[in-house]
Amino acid sequence: MPRKPPTDGEADTGVSRTRRATINDVARLAGVSKKTVSRVINASPSVQQATRERIEAVIRETGYVPDPQARGLAFRRSFLIGLIYDNPNPQYVVNMQLGLLDAMRGSGFELVVHPCDRGSETLVEDIRSFIERQKLFGVVLTPSVSEDERVAEVMREIGCEYIRVASVTVDAPGHMIETQDRLGGLAAARHLISLGHRRIGFISGVATFRSSHERRSGLEEGLAEGGLSLDPALVAEGAYTFESGQECARRLLSLTDRPTAIFAGNDEMAAGALHAARELGLSVPADVSIVGYDDFQIAARVWPPLTTIHTPTRKIGRMAAEKLMGREASDTAAEGHLPTLVVRQSSGPAPV
Repeated sequence: MPRKPPTDGEADTGVSRTRRATINDVARLAGVSKKTVSRVINASPSVQQATRERIEAVIRETGYVPDPQARGLAFRRSFLIGLIYDNPNPQYVVNMQLGLLDAMRGSGFELVVHPCDRGSETLVEDIRSFIERQKLFGVVLTPSVSEDERVAEVMREIGCEYIRVASVTVDAPGHMIETQDRLGGLAAARHLISLGHRRIGFISGVATFRSSHERRSGLEEGLAEGGLSLDPALVAEGAYTFESGQECARRLLSLTDRPTAIFAGNDEMAAGALHAARELGLSVPADVSIVGYDDFQIAARVWPPLTTIHTPTRKIGRMAAEKLMGREASDTAAEGHLPTLVVRQSSGPAPV
């Protein structure tokens, strides 16, 4: 039997006035999922404004009244997003926070920061406790804690939304932002080879960071393109700190057959390498070229300014938060967040 047409002023909702409207009715009429309707009811900031207005209009038309008990369950989690990190470079952490805050501004979400020690025996328990205590909406995991599968498993167990930022893919696409650090090492190698360098040293980061291996892998790939290989005698392991870069560079540049160029795994170590070169009476780049990684503020403030690999950490942080909140940016899958070479005065032709 055909449904009775609506009278003047009555919306054609398809919901009988004798039956109480349900959340399923609202979802059907608004053309969205029941979960999205629930988010609007509970004032979640993760719903697009146009979608929110359409759902609210349907709620008014149908006279839908949410179940107070069901609504209470939705508030078990707060509008807090956690940043979990164990990175020794403070500028990385600051830039990541700024990016997260860029995306969260005006959303109703707030940021909670949690430093941790990946080497701790209680790492997993500490992170679980932090999330449950704060009732977090979700978390952003940064290297190297993002590379720990035990931590990701905890996220799944307790039902916490998460995004992992890592140099390679370590999870499903919906939980990942891949920085592809290997491409940065490749760009550094190609740049130095184009300047005529054949004896290139490498100061790596901490061995427990996947980024250290990926940046070295890219360097070796670039050297192989030029018919070269990485001499083990020209490799030193640093700790992503200024002091470790200074110590490693001092050792490499004191060799009888020293490198004519050094690629450091981050800008802090590259700045330390600049200092070591001056200590030894060497001119940069006339005697030795130095290339860093990250393009943080220090890269443009040392002398000579560092040639480096730019990684848009702040942008990556913004992308991570947008993805976590369900407002994924259109450029999340684009190449706009991948490493690129920035040439400054610390690199030049190989000495003859």
